[in-house]
Amino acid sequence: MSAKLIHGYEVVIGFETHAQLATKSKIFSRASTAFGAEPNTQACAVDLALPGTLPVMNREAVACAIRLGLALGSHVAPRSIFARKNYFYPDLPKGYQISQFEIPVVQGGEVSFYLGDEKKTVRLVRAHLEEDAGKSLHEDFIGQSGIDLNRAGTPLLEIVTEPDIRSSEEAVAYAKELHKIVTWIGICDGNMQEGSFRCDANVSVRKPGAPLGTRREIKNLNSFKFMQQAIDYEIRWQIEQIEDGHAIQQATVLFDPDTGETRAMRTKEDAADYRYFPDPDLPPLVIAPDWIERERSQMPELPRAMAARFVADYGLPEYDATTLTQSKAMAAYFEAAAKACSQPKLASNWIMGEVSRRLNTAEIGVEQAPVSSAQLAALIGRIADGTISNNAAKQVFDALWTGEGTEVDAIIEAKGLKQMNDSGALEKIIDEVITANPDNVAQFKAGKDKAFNALVGQIMKASKGKANPQQVNDLLRAKLAG
Repeated sequence: MSAKLIHGYEVVIGFETHAQLATKSKIFSRASTAFGAEPNTQACAVDLALPGTLPVMNREAVACAIRLGLALGSHVAPRSIFARKNYFYPDLPKGYQISQFEIPVVQGGEVSFYLGDEKKTVRLVRAHLEEDAGKSLHEDFIGQSGIDLNRAGTPLLEIVTEPDIRSSEEAVAYAKELHKIVTWIGICDGNMQEGSFRCDANVSVRKPGAPLGTRREIKNLNSFKFMQQAIDYEIRWQIEQIEDGHAIQQATVLFDPDTGETRAMRTKEDAADYRYFPDPDLPPLVIAPDWIERERSQMPELPRAMAARFVADYGLPEYDATTLTQSKAMAAYFEAAAKACSQPKLASNWIMGEVSRRLNTAEIGVEQAPVSSAQLAALIGRIADGTISNNAAKQVFDALWTGEGTEVDAIIEAKGLKQMNDSGALEKIIDEVITANPDNVAQFKAGKDKAFNALVGQIMKASKGKANPQQVNDLLRAKLAG
């Protein structure tokens, strides 16, 4: 499918994502990576680059890189090397960052996702291990700045894509899918507010068929909402500049959520500006095949494979399966409920509907849901066997959610929500409604279906909502046809 054009321009976007690895210690030292400590209390001599210190590779960080490579269908390099990326910044104590340049640990691979009904695939260039810098703190109210080096040396995987993305919507969908993968396999906690998952978008525009345009890099996008806003603004800005006869200058820009605009921070460097050279203090990173196989054997079932299994085993539509595998916790919640109630599609409908609505309103994850998968399964079982109607089920669900009750059957009894399944009593109500509404009966027999619905409504009212709707429909049609 051809890319969508904006005012005659094609958008070209590449992504660089920094995923902070879920290790207890830093990539080259034993200092803690715990978030929220007092400034400069978790920076050791290695992190501060004091004379005589030497970096030592964190084995768990390498294991995280291997797991990512396996999840993305990448090549895990049997031998990769570390380089020094030289630049000056106040929060970079060494004056260089240890990263990977010529030979990264993870090479190639792809991320596939759905945008609406259309499957998209973004190719990856690489994912390389590196250390994080510290953090500059600017206290505007006292007019001072400080440096916190707690984050210096924290292990990162920088995941770089080819320029395959063609819209802000695609960019957000890609970022969400990558976020899901790194959290699913347990290598990153994905907390964007704390900086554990930071995205940089390289945005350019061009006329269809023209060479790639000059890109501007939007740095440190820490929410999906701001990501889309920033990219949309940058696209509009670049098109306006070109249309006004101005050339785009390669630059690094920041997004201001208050104004909804991007602003240039500095001119963008190229690789040559960083003077990369192999780090003399670190030997090549060698990964034996049996290490890769050990990590493979411990990998969880991946989201795409699980979604395919949900389609095959539970007969779910692909949309349902994809939605339910957006998080490992949601997938586990569904599968537990589906197995317990033997009604997988009904379980899917409830989880994607009422459960998700309540979770969104409460701003909590399914792990904190007051209604357990077992309780939901019991509720669905009572819908399936005709004990309660869908409307009554919502009342039971509300009672479970608010803690008014914990047992489905007890709530049904206490609230008198059982459906009327006694055909004799129901027939009596139907006969009374037919007798009391001759006009509606005549209209139905004249071919007006609305009259039938009016009669059903009267019957449900007379039964105080306890009549089984399907049974009402069947009995009423039989009587009117007689």
